[in-house]
Amino acid sequence: MSVHSPFAALLAELPIRHGVVSVLGSSTHYWVYGPEDAATTIVISHGYRGEHHGLEPVIAQLRDVRIIGPDLPGFGESSPMTEADHNVPGYAAWYGAFLDALGINGTAVVLGHSFGSMVTSYAVAKGIVTTPKLVLVNPIAASALDGPSKVRTQGTVAYYRLAMLLPERAGQWLLDNWLVIRFMSLSLAKTRDKTLRRFIHDQHHTYFGRFSDRRTVVEGFEASISTDVSAVAAEITVPTLLIGAQHDLITTVPQLEALRAKMADATLHVVPDVGHLIHYEKSREAAALIVEFLGAGRLTEAQPA
Repeated sequence: MSVHSPFAALLAELPIRHGVVSVLGSSTHYWVYGPEDAATTIVISHGYRGEHHGLEPVIAQLRDVRIIGPDLPGFGESSPMTEADHNVPGYAAWYGAFLDALGINGTAVVLGHSFGSMVTSYAVAKGIVTTPKLVLVNPIAASALDGPSKVRTQGTVAYYRLAMLLPERAGQWLLDNWLVIRFMSLSLAKTRDKTLRRFIHDQHHTYFGRFSDRRTVVEGFEASISTDVSAVAAEITVPTLLIGAQHDLITTVPQLEALRAKMADATLHVVPDVGHLIHYEKSREAAALIVEFLGAGRLTEAQPA
């Protein structure tokens, strides 16, 4: 039985259209939320093993802006790239080419969550993407191998490497194992709201297995631990909003503060009582910070059901 989304009614108020474009050999699927003639466009980059649905709770809170959400190559509906590697530079090149294909490189606001914060930061720092403003939600401010759950991260490294060493069928089973995904979801969710917790777990079980193939998902994981936003922070000069979490298992508050100090023009907001799932658990707070930072759009007056 499907789990009701607390954000479904708010999303239903938005015009949504689906498009497909070929980018670096990837048949990239994307969704456009909000009015086509909005003055401000935001393009998201979602987290590892997620897809565009993950940021819909934040999107649902916003009005009078256009938001474009692609599935990263190899995840969701998008096929893998054939003209770039599935690492941070490769995904950054894809992100820039995607904006070019839509004719909005230089005008769209860039927003990245988690792994997407690494992709977008690299793209902006290296001049692949130009943007008036950058928004990073749950940014990876330091290596996950040095984060507050580094032992768990090392275990995760072993898990993905084992999945690649096993025969194809066994490796695929391990990567999409229900218990593994539930353990991950339980470790990330901090909310005590039972309805929201059920929704979060359902989202992870529904979408975390939607990757194209074993090699791409393992390469993506290796990319996620290969670097972090701080590696390119000094090269980012555009105004940047950092939306961090008090109890993030990947990045500590001191690491977020160190990241802000490396950036030329960054504002940090640490959201209390939440971990690495700001986009699910504190979506309205995140949306409010985005509206304030951009000076564009507005919050919907309605609340999630």
